[in-house]
Amino acid sequence: MSFFKTEAQTSVLMLADSLYANGYYSKAIAQYEVYNKPSEVYEKIAKASIAIGNYNQALLNYQKSIKAHPNNTLLKYEYAKLLSRTNNLQTAASQFNKLIIIDSLNPNYHFEYGLILEKQNDSTAIEEFINTFLLDSLHQKAIYKVAKYKLQKREFDEVEKLVNTGLKSNQFNVELINIKAQNYFWKQDYHEAIVWFEKLVALGESSKFIHEQLSLCYDKTYQLSKAIEEGLIALKFEPNNTNNLFVLGRLYEKNKEFDKAESYYTKALEIEDAPLDAQYTQLGRVLNYQKKYAEAIQVLNKARQENPKNDTAAFYLLQSKNAYYEDFDTKINLYQKFIKEFPDSVLKTVAAAQLSQLKQEKFMNTD
Repeated sequence: MSFFKTEAQTSVLMLADSLYANGYYSKAIAQYEVYNKPSEVYEKIAKASIAIGNYNQALLNYQKSIKAHPNNTLLKYEYAKLLSRTNNLQTAASQFNKLIIIDSLNPNYHFEYGLILEKQNDSTAIEEFINTFLLDSLHQKAIYKVAKYKLQKREFDEVEKLVNTGLKSNQFNVELINIKAQNYFWKQDYHEAIVWFEKLVALGESSKFIHEQLSLCYDKTYQLSKAIEEGLIALKFEPNNTNNLFVLGRLYEKNKEFDKAESYYTKALEIEDAPLDAQYTQLGRVLNYQKKYAEAIQVLNKARQENPKNDTAAFYLLQSKNAYYEDFDTKINLYQKFIKEFPDSVLKTVAAAQLSQLKQEKFMNTD
């Protein structure tokens, strides 16, 4: 009789394992729960519970399994990871501390403990990531964490060494390629930054950040058409991003496509809800380039209303009125007013020279 019971229980376990292997996790759990040696299946129930998102049941079964197998460190490791995943951070930290005491040379114990410290905004997390790297120089995730930290500290040479080490074992690690691209960007080596940001795009990576950075790099290397192209892609991720709208306006302005520059500046100004004197000044300058002086005067007056102390806005307004008005006395009075209002402006010298020229022109045109 015991033989048949044993055979029946073996069949139960085989069926449960088959159900688990084929993704029938709830049915597998039901079979494991009727198995007559529960200590042998607590871990399996835990894993099946994780698969269906029942984390509380998984934690409970890991606890039972650890109690039944107190020397099984792999069980404790999986339990601690699940504690971290479910934000039971204090308990998870305690479990990983115990594991590190058992085996201080296991790199993953240090890495997982570092992740917990990071979630708790504990600055010592980086020490655990460094420990991980020292114990396993091929640990891609640890390399990324340490390289990112070094980049934040602007330790460019250290970043380069770490990233190169990681890319030797995995040349397609997009996180490390991203760090390498940013490292070149912050070193102002924009040509090299372009190479690595383009590698990201070639690997199927595409984000607002990547295309913004590429746009800026192309701008810095005098490749305006490509800068505009990347700026337009970046804008697709967030069409009403006023910063990117202004950037595109500026790029089109530099490319002397003033109608497009006007369009993007105008759209950004319609959306932006912050002090706009600088942005109105940019639009006014573009309108001046197109000889739309009446419109420029209106826009630059708005800039002055936003910030009466903005001497650049006042100066461009002066240029608009100088081109728009014909009467010499009116224009001379405007220049004198600007010089009096902004005696310390770097633009005062330019205004004074133009005022002198106006006075000569008035004298030459006087009968």
